[in-house]
Amino acid sequence: MNAIKEALDKIPYIGFPNIGIRDVVDILVVAYLIYLVMIWIKDTRTWTLFKGVVIVLAVAIIAYIFQLHTLWFVISKTITVGAFAIIVVFQPELRRALEQIGQGKLFESILNTSEEADDALSNESIEGIAKACMHMAKLKTGALIVIEQDTKLGDVERTGIKIDAVISSQLLINIFEKNTPLHDGAVIIKNNRVAAATCFIQNLSDSMEISMDLGTRHRAAIGITEGTDALVLVVSEETGIVSSVRNGKIKRGLDAEIIKKILLATKKRKRSDKKRLERKKVIWKGKSKHE
Repeated sequence: MNAIKEALDKIPYIGFPNIGIRDVVDILVVAYLIYLVMIWIKDTRTWTLFKGVVIVLAVAIIAYIFQLHTLWFVISKTITVGAFAIIVVFQPELRRALEQIGQGKLFESILNTSEEADDALSNESIEGIAKACMHMAKLKTGALIVIEQDTKLGDVERTGIKIDAVISSQLLINIFEKNTPLHDGAVIIKNNRVAAATCFIQNLSDSMEISMDLGTRHRAAIGITEGTDALVLVVSEETGIVSSVRNGKIKRGLDAEIIKKILLATKKRKRSDKKRLERKKVIWKGKSKHE
């Protein structure tokens, strides 16, 4: 506490500024624009990066207050080039935002954003996905199914065609049927629904550990799981082998039962996380009442 008081005492007293109506309007406009930007990036992988930037800034403030000189030196030097790093890291999102502003679609996409329940896969969906994978494996039909977890994949979803349909084996088989309009690209599954098809995964994995037998479809699956917590199922068009990919690790030679177990484990994990959050909310409310 003494360190905090000493740090606050070092801050010169400026006095309370005179705030007029124009200043209030100015502050509200800036706050609203920041709010719109945060809503826009919330359903993308940029949100995770944004939280990382906030954590770095928080550590920098703590280092300054408690006079952690070495940590402050490292962070201050990092922040110096941070602006350029942010531009490089967020380049795809910044480009997309400028394009949407030019087309007049940015505010439309923000206003159409709605809160969706983070539902886990139902038993019917798990059965349908497993059945579809095995059917496509038998016919050697290539498929790439990306199942969204905690990291939002809105930026990938927007590259494809919106489906928003109930998950079924017939739908998935029909989407990936050869020479059909929707077969090329990835299917995104979120909130227990088929969200979009023909989605383009830009970041292919460049890992040297990947077998030369695996093609672009598998590299795309590994690439998206290296930067997110998504679960991906891949059906090889050459061999008909079904694989699952998570955290950049691939498991090959899956059958229907193993696929169901993998999806069921994901379902249990999501429900466990949801219950843990609900428990925290109940505890927080209980504390607030006692206070």
